[in-house]
Amino acid sequence: MMTLQEISDRLELEKLTHDYAHAIDTRNFDLLNDVFTPDAFVDYSVFGGPAGDFPYVRDWLKTGMNAFGESHHMVANHRFVIEGDRATGRVMCFNPMEGPDEGGTRPIMVFGLFYIDEYVRTAEGWRIKSRVEEATYTQNIPKGVLPD
Repeated sequence: MMTLQEISDRLELEKLTHDYAHAIDTRNFDLLNDVFTPDAFVDYSVFGGPAGDFPYVRDWLKTGMNAFGESHHMVANHRFVIEGDRATGRVMCFNPMEGPDEGGTRPIMVFGLFYIDEYVRTAEGWRIKSRVEEATYTQNIPKGVLPD
């Protein structure tokens, strides 16, 4: 049986993953300041994105996402292991998004992935300390979008 603290921690961690998805899909990347620790490590390299410290990746998102249209980061199947003020997680993400403009149309690309996360409880609440994408599948990706 879970304690009230465990239930609270799990709900807060789940909300954190939803806040991340909301920030990305609304292109309000400054909201990520409330999702990640300032010294977090973020790795999007499996799909050709950057890997590095959070400020670098956040700034990359502000320009790098301009090549793409709308996106939906749907997160589910949250698996958390909580140990006091630290936790790990494996979170499924289904991510359809509009690809680069191809003469007035944008193909709908599909990415299936897991976020492999490390979390830490801070004075402001739970934050992501590390996030690494683990690819599971892609569909309808135009040539040149992903590295060869």
